[in-house]
Amino acid sequence: MKKVILLFAIIVGTASFAQDVNINAKNSWLKLGLNAGIPVGDAADASSFALGLDLRGQYLVTPHFGIGLTSGYNHFFGKDGADDFGLVPVAAFGRYYFQNEGVFVGADLGYGFLTNVEDNAGGLYVNPQVGYHNSDWNIYAYFQNTFAENNTDFQVVGIGATYNLKF
Repeated sequence: MKKVILLFAIIVGTASFAQDVNINAKNSWLKLGLNAGIPVGDAADASSFALGLDLRGQYLVTPHFGIGLTSGYNHFFGKDGADDFGLVPVAAFGRYYFQNEGVFVGADLGYGFLTNVEDNAGGLYVNPQVGYHNSDWNIYAYFQNTFAENNTDFQVVGIGATYNLKF
């Protein structure tokens, strides 16, 4: 699994720096946001709701394709006496924007570190998304899945929004 993440990081890194990179407010953003979701699968056994913070750095390789790095924190609220737990994703992402304003599709790929979960450090983190964007906002639906240790999958279906800070 670590080899898959490393290979993905090398491919994204090579693609982004193989060109003459000129970072400016037209092609680079810091995205800050919130997300909320309903745990499904194994996560639904221990949690009834998830709420998270999202931090992304994005560079537009072309006017329609962006790459970047993401992290944040997702808090899972325990149910039926289960303790709350968390997920800290560290991932690379890609997004395809069909137009300057409108629908986009994308996915995050990396590692999800679990907090307050006994005998499980985390695992492969995958987070496909579809949403709407303009120059200031991104609103999206997602299906987050962390393929964690001990054959446990932490899955969430939800919505999120990020605000673009241009630099």
